[in-house]
Amino acid sequence: MKPAPGTIHHVTATDCGQTLAAFLRAKLAAGESGGASWSQVQKLVRSRHVLIHGNICTDVARRLKEGEVVKVLAAAAAAPPKADDVRVVHLDDQVVVVDKPTGITTTRHTEELSWPTRRRQIQPTLDELVPDAIAGYLLARHGARGKKHRHVPPVRAVHRIDRETSGLVVFTRSVPAERILAEQFRAHTTHRRYLAICVGRVGAGTIQTNFVRDRGDGRRGSSDTEEGKRAVTHVQPVENFGDAFTLVECRLETGRTHQIRIHLAEIGHPVCGERVYSAPRHMKVEDTSQAPRVMLHAAELGFVHPESGEDLRFSSPLPGDIKKLLDRLRSGRDAPRPGGSRPPMRRR
Repeated sequence: MKPAPGTIHHVTATDCGQTLAAFLRAKLAAGESGGASWSQVQKLVRSRHVLIHGNICTDVARRLKEGEVVKVLAAAAAAPPKADDVRVVHLDDQVVVVDKPTGITTTRHTEELSWPTRRRQIQPTLDELVPDAIAGYLLARHGARGKKHRHVPPVRAVHRIDRETSGLVVFTRSVPAERILAEQFRAHTTHRRYLAICVGRVGAGTIQTNFVRDRGDGRRGSSDTEEGKRAVTHVQPVENFGDAFTLVECRLETGRTHQIRIHLAEIGHPVCGERVYSAPRHMKVEDTSQAPRVMLHAAELGFVHPESGEDLRFSSPLPGDIKKLLDRLRSGRDAPRPGGSRPPMRRR
């Protein structure tokens, strides 16, 4: 039994309370002659082919809730990152800066906080992995003396980047540091520079809009009124690939949820691999990059140290998957069709 790529099923009131196995058996049976057997469905779930609200689920007996979204993957999802995949960039008694791999959320969503330990281990979050990453870092750096740090206390999140976004994240290691650094993020005094590969030929400019939770289609986005929170993104092209794609740098003046992804999509230049936010219909933008994920990377992070007052700045090199796409675009292999060439707009 081979599922169609990206098959999505919505859990309705009628489906509520069913086990994942029963739900999938009914859905797959509706699309196949003869239907799917229990053993086929169980194999599908246990081999990491099923997501619920973006999280891998390997529990065939999980009871579904109304409104949940079940996605069946054509290929098994990659194993989640481990502590060894998290690179410690800076460490002291107050803060730790790490390089986040793609495919992992920064912290738990509210509805995930009650998950049992076994389920958390299947889909860990970055803040849960960082203590082990710190322990490994100390052990590698100090040898036997580092063993006393084997059990590192939990860290505290003061900002987040998306599951598919890679790059720099800072956590605090004390309550006072959390309070001070969180205030810097609220006041937008931190330095954050992102690199992204976008569809089309992008010009330099500033995008300024007001963000609302629901722009009319159930998703976050910009409001045409004064309602919402101010969101400002400064965009600068780094490298153009004809009229088809552009490597851009984005500097955040504010830090709203999904800000870069939303702003670039709204001006007709969605980030390659974007599957949530699309360009306005009249722009007819097509992403032919075949990017495996959202091509967005948190390349620079700067802040004032909460204890010493020192102005710190860190950088992260582009990860392998983004470099691979850039190499392909530079070589002209499988050159995609143009996706439009509108410069960023300044909106108020």
